[in-house]
Amino acid sequence: MDNKTGKQPVKLNDNMDAETRLRLEEKVVEMLKTVFDPEIPVDIYNLGLIYRIDIDDDANLTVDMTMTAPSCPMADFIVEDARLKLESIEGLSSVTINVVFEPEWTKDMMSEEAKLELGML
Repeated sequence: MDNKTGKQPVKLNDNMDAETRLRLEEKVVEMLKTVFDPEIPVDIYNLGLIYRIDIDDDANLTVDMTMTAPSCPMADFIVEDARLKLESIEGLSSVTINVVFEPEWTKDMMSEEAKLELGML
């Protein structure tokens, strides 16, 4: 049992099927779309801050994400919010979030939906 969450981690065998992986990835994306930078009314997924989502055969999730600027004052808050929400997804064994700054984030990484929301289209 995980001491932090009190949940029993689901250990998948070395042959996690594609359907299970896809279902977990969809839940991860759904959850990331609920995480917002308090200064920007668009979720971090549509802002283009998520660079990589990887779920290994043991259901360990690794997310590489960035911030809109290296000195983002809300970085700790955003990462912690994402981590807590991702850890709530049943079926994941662990969650690791890496904050990276390569490649550097640009407005071009935003989805059309985000650009529309921010009046950039």
